[in-house]
Amino acid sequence: MPGSPYTDLDRPPLSAARLRRALVAPHGPWRRLELLAETGSTNADVVTAARAGEPEGLVVVAERQTAGRGRRGRVWQSPPRAGIAASVLLRPGEAVAERGWAPVPATGYGWLPLLAGVALVEAVRRLAEVDAWLKWPNDLLVDGAKCAGVLAEAVPGDAAQPPAIVVGVGLNVTLRADELPENPTGLPATSLRLAGATATDRDPLVRALLRALADWYERWRDAGGDAVASGLREAYLGGCATVGRQVRVLLPDGREVHGTATGVDPDGQLLVDAAGETLRLAAGDVLHLR
Repeated sequence: MPGSPYTDLDRPPLSAARLRRALVAPHGPWRRLELLAETGSTNADVVTAARAGEPEGLVVVAERQTAGRGRRGRVWQSPPRAGIAASVLLRPGEAVAERGWAPVPATGYGWLPLLAGVALVEAVRRLAEVDAWLKWPNDLLVDGAKCAGVLAEAVPGDAAQPPAIVVGVGLNVTLRADELPENPTGLPATSLRLAGATATDRDPLVRALLRALADWYERWRDAGGDAVASGLREAYLGGCATVGRQVRVLLPDGREVHGTATGVDPDGQLLVDAAGETLRLAAGDVLHLR
């Protein structure tokens, strides 16, 4: 039947009911989950909800994105049901008395996309059993090719509410070689299936990813947004393939930096030794050099 989600049996549809039972309170860590057959961008949907006053804990998952976005305005698209496109709404600047959470200072929000990267690596390594690593800040690499990305967006607050943070993840699961997107930075793309993953069932992958994200967010909030005290910085460094490598970094203003990535500071910035000078980079496209 044209338009049926069962026309490609290698790509069965997700079940909203099953995902909600597993991931939404009282049995799961999230407050509300919406599963869409198609949307322009899950991040855009959650940004709209945040502006309308939606509380923390919304998850939007889409079977297909027609205008998915990556960092620096890039497009992230895949065929229907061939990947995971999910975005979550976080409000780290709000106190949560029943959890004992004080507001996290805005200076700590930069760790949220890295936090999502850590959760992504954990879920993919555990379920798909592939050798996954992060390229700073949060591109997921498998065999040196990009398999997933994370995009975090801030939604300005007002007198009644602090800013919200929307964190989106796009993961290539069953894309075939002729379906892979082009990457303008020159980094090749891949999917879990092409990388030889032992599991490509999206249902457990979505559950593992969203549970890991919620778990790390809880640890980070318990520590008042301190990436070191929560163990987040250590976990990030343990999964980051950039540290210790020769790199070329294209900065947002068009300049390039060449040097050795030596670490990530307590604010999540990449430390690069360039001609004996240590630079702290908050943003940029990183290319690993051989």
